[in-house]
Amino acid sequence: MELLPKTEDEWRVRLSPAEYRVLRQAGTEAPWTGEYVSTKTPGMYTCRACGAQLFDSATKFDSHCGWPSFDQAIPGAVREIEDPSHGMDRTEIRCARCDSHLGHVFRGEGYTPLNTRHCVNSISLRLEPQPD
Repeated sequence: MELLPKTEDEWRVRLSPAEYRVLRQAGTEAPWTGEYVSTKTPGMYTCRACGAQLFDSATKFDSHCGWPSFDQAIPGAVREIEDPSHGMDRTEIRCARCDSHLGHVFRGEGYTPLNTRHCVNSISLRLEPQPD
């Protein structure tokens, strides 16, 4: 993998303004606007900032929340941080390799047998389709 930027100015050069706002400033894209909300293409979802593998498409499910949802991350690929912002107790998820914001993880909702929903901004991801 390539070297990661060391400063926020270097990240600004690498990412579009919209990508920078979400990935480096913990922004959120509007619900139902992301390119991967309804995608069913088999493959691997990687971090748009650094290319690290984050989620296998086999773990993606329809949560009808407006963002792509996965019930399991690649082991060690995502780190969790308590996020008390906006008057809520949430758990933020970040790329373990480059510390970019991905979204939030929620547990106990009952969507899948794993009872976990990684709610991820499409703009934080890039899908590498599975070869035919």
